[in-house]
Amino acid sequence: MQALTYQGSRNVRVESVPDPALVAPDDIILRVTATAICGSDLHIYRGKIPAMEDGDILGHEFMGIVEDAGPAVTRVKRGDRVVIPFVIACGTCFHCLLSEYAACETTNPGRGAIMNAKKIKPPAALFGYSHMYGGVPGGQAELVRVPKANVGPLVVPDVLSDEQVLFLSDILPTGYQAVLNAGVTAGSTLAIFGAGPVGLMSAACARMLGVETIFMVDENAHRLAFARDTYGVIPINFDDIDDPAEAIVEATAGRGVDASVEAVGFEAKGSPTETVLTTLKLEGSSGKAIRQCIAATRRGGTVSVPGVYAGFIHGFLFGDAFEKGLTFKMGQTHMQRFMPELLDAIGEGRLAPEVIISHRMKLADAARGYEMFEAQEDDCRKVVLTP
Repeated sequence: MQALTYQGSRNVRVESVPDPALVAPDDIILRVTATAICGSDLHIYRGKIPAMEDGDILGHEFMGIVEDAGPAVTRVKRGDRVVIPFVIACGTCFHCLLSEYAACETTNPGRGAIMNAKKIKPPAALFGYSHMYGGVPGGQAELVRVPKANVGPLVVPDVLSDEQVLFLSDILPTGYQAVLNAGVTAGSTLAIFGAGPVGLMSAACARMLGVETIFMVDENAHRLAFARDTYGVIPINFDDIDDPAEAIVEATAGRGVDASVEAVGFEAKGSPTETVLTTLKLEGSSGKAIRQCIAATRRGGTVSVPGVYAGFIHGFLFGDAFEKGLTFKMGQTHMQRFMPELLDAIGEGRLAPEVIISHRMKLADAARGYEMFEAQEDDCRKVVLTP
């Protein structure tokens, strides 16, 4: 089969690799009909994610048709059209029984990314996201082996197109969990830092839940314009406004927003000092976006972090967070918890995640898709690939 493989920093290519086979009795083999490039794939592309090996198959947003199924699979059958969550969960461990699927204790033979892990078990395995998270081949391919098929795959109705439901695989539940973690409701005020796919999905979900005022901060004018026109956000371009948090506080009667969503992550554009510290490995992540969230959020508010972080941050301003009485909620998405209700929202017309797609390409052109997404060429927001 054909698959997109990692060959080093900024070096990916589509090549022929062996077809996957059933390994466990609850595996399925999926023939991919649509897959996407995620913003967190760019962390891998830039060489920022450790434990990647040459030849690893990338991709964790995908869906398709069940081509084969192991004897223990009862949830789906051959011929079913399904979307696959990026988190691989067993459904029966301590955390899965609490619907904390991203913390599944049984699927990941890797170590995870915690620096001070003690003897805590690693989190769930992820498709296409390094050997820290299981080294499981990803979905930017013609075929994929999907483990734990009685827990993950969600059958989708024929009346909905692939593009309508594809983002149930990651960014839509991720944006939804971010907004739920933020604790906002009808009439709330919210600031979203990052107008990438997760930030846009956060805005869509916030609107669905009735959030009244949404500020969105980014440096890409075309993304901000799209978010303004599509979701009615108040755009703040930090290339034009040096301190977005100050502008947000001024616009909210000197109080700040009820909550902030940090949808950028550890590669946030920071100061020259942070760039040097990160290069010297004296800092694991840029703290610019988190500091802005702390400053923009009102006393007693919440900072929700769906953006990926790693390692440690200097200048976290923990004292500011303490004095303001802020709540922090963060982490990988408990995908399986939210996918069914979000599928209903799509079917009922309350969500239209496909509107963020800007580019459609063949899998054979995936390397070019990564280049475009990385460079933000041609106002690129989201790339969908079809084998």
